[in-house]
Amino acid sequence: MAKSAIKNRIAVVGGGISGLMATLKICEAGGEVDLFSYCPPKRSHSLCAQGGMNACMNTKGEGDTTYIHFDDTVYGGDFLADQVAVKGMCEAAPGIVEMFDRMGVPFTRTAEGVLDLRNFGGQKKKRTVFAGSTTGQQLLYALDEQVRKWESKGQVHPYIFWEFIKIIKNKEGVCRGMVAQNMNSMEIKAFREDAVILATGGPGQIFGLCTASTICNGSAVGAVYAQGAHIGNPEFIQIHPTAIPGTDKNRLMSEACRGEGGRIWVYKDGKPWYFLEEKYPDYGNLVPRDIASREIFDVCVNQGLGVDGENKVYLDLSHIPADYLERKLGGILEMYSEFMGQDPRKVPMTIYPSVHYSMGGIWVDRKHNTNIPGLMASGECDYQYHGANRLGANSLLSAAYSGTIVGPVAMEWATRCNKLREMEEWLNRKAKGETLMPAQEKALQKPSDEDLNLYEESLKESRSLRMTMQPKIEADGTLTQPTVDKNSLYALRLEMGSELTDAELEAARQECVKEFEDIIQMNGKENAHELHQELGRLMNKYVTIERVNKDLDFCFGEVKKILARWNDIGVTDHGHWANQEAMFVRQLRNMILYALVITKAARMRDESRGAHFKREFPNRDDEHFMKITIADYDPKSEEPVITYEDFDHSLIKPRARTYGSK
Repeated sequence: MAKSAIKNRIAVVGGGISGLMATLKICEAGGEVDLFSYCPPKRSHSLCAQGGMNACMNTKGEGDTTYIHFDDTVYGGDFLADQVAVKGMCEAAPGIVEMFDRMGVPFTRTAEGVLDLRNFGGQKKKRTVFAGSTTGQQLLYALDEQVRKWESKGQVHPYIFWEFIKIIKNKEGVCRGMVAQNMNSMEIKAFREDAVILATGGPGQIFGLCTASTICNGSAVGAVYAQGAHIGNPEFIQIHPTAIPGTDKNRLMSEACRGEGGRIWVYKDGKPWYFLEEKYPDYGNLVPRDIASREIFDVCVNQGLGVDGENKVYLDLSHIPADYLERKLGGILEMYSEFMGQDPRKVPMTIYPSVHYSMGGIWVDRKHNTNIPGLMASGECDYQYHGANRLGANSLLSAAYSGTIVGPVAMEWATRCNKLREMEEWLNRKAKGETLMPAQEKALQKPSDEDLNLYEESLKESRSLRMTMQPKIEADGTLTQPTVDKNSLYALRLEMGSELTDAELEAARQECVKEFEDIIQMNGKENAHELHQELGRLMNKYVTIERVNKDLDFCFGEVKKILARWNDIGVTDHGHWANQEAMFVRQLRNMILYALVITKAARMRDESRGAHFKREFPNRDDEHFMKITIADYDPKSEEPVITYEDFDHSLIKPRARTYGSK
């Protein structure tokens, strides 16, 4: 039987856990992937996840269930996550752990050989599986190995050290390709794709000093936002309570330290004061991150009780046997010793909260489709699972789970694109008078006669294809839904739109080439890196642990000024080989746009919920703000337009989020 030579081709942007998982699922379904990454996948930021991944394995006999995990996640997120989506993630978690186990991930085990579990914040059950203190690295390496297998079979085409620039939409507004740039040769190339999946991680670098890698800049999200993609819940930025403050970056001290018995304290009246244990006796040092960060902030800033008068508190592991610490937390302890010159087995660590993660991101539905058809998003760059605050160890889970969802969805979309291409090829051949053999007609998805007639009639009458899919209003006022086969030629054409022409691809490429050439010729007085540092200082000062409306207004105005000053940047590298400066200038503009979104969304949400805290509005306001924030780009003002949407919170009714505080 004749086979169509047309392949399903999907671009995956990002080589972390979510991107690799999506790639794996697409290849298993028979598709081909163009895999784009700033860096080799094994260097992706996913490897920095230390503590573990949540899943209800119940190997400790504590009576844990997926429903309790679901409830903990919704409660931890202050009831702002889509509960149907969260429930699906929690129910899938044990199977994902078992899949990784079969891949060879060296999870830490008990003396009996079963998966070991540790405590993590916001959860009373031991639910976190882990591989020492390098869990993210082990998961990432396992997925990289699996994807390399498909690469050897010709189904994965890696574009390593290529940077995503923009998507390409067809005349109907459907994403049918993308533009990327080689970070060494500076070649800019347009790619024709059936679908594009963004799995580009978080925007930590917008805040300057943070725990994220330098590649976690949010630039790709900013780029598609400017092209019309919604951003959901951008104001919810997680501040991790325990990081080593630094002048170059902040370094994470994992929540696993507290999960294994670490205690946070400062001196008060000459004695150690374990303030989290005192205020939250039910959870102690394992309250969720937003609460722990605010308490540390209060102790240091408002009460002036920080270590040596500085904004630091103690994270103490010195009471735990050294051999136990080495087995469970060896990598973390080594890192602290390297950077601080002290042995945390013997002396308490000094830490302070730091920007760490974004609960917000690109708006997606439960299948990880964005509002732009053909564009999907997964991992930290989407907004879906964590609501107003993420529980520790749910990040690796959501990254892996979203990859298992978006991969098959993208493959289904690509298959429908392929079906449309085959039908259109059949039409083109018929129009040229070619005689097709029955096997060829079958391989090329010949449209039915009824389908062809309906399609041609709609074109002859100059009626929009979309109109043929709308409900019809009958004489009695009732609506009749269209009985259209979703696999019909004109239904597919309506959904997918037209194929990108070579001219359209080249036009998109040339637009990006011109933008890049304009950047390398910039000769203004501003320094891009100084602008970035200024942006980071503003965002860290005004849009982190505590937020005040007048300060947010000031911050928004200053970020707008930085956006205007971007036009007066001067670059020193005018070359066309590995020009990191020019690429950073382009990224910086996207980061500034994203910073405006975060700031304005924070300004407009007049309540306190999860990681978003306003002393002026200290309580949660379900009446007005039990809604998802949606940000859209206004090209005229270059500012975000903020609206709110309802979401499904019907499974678990909202309740006060106190964690047993006294």
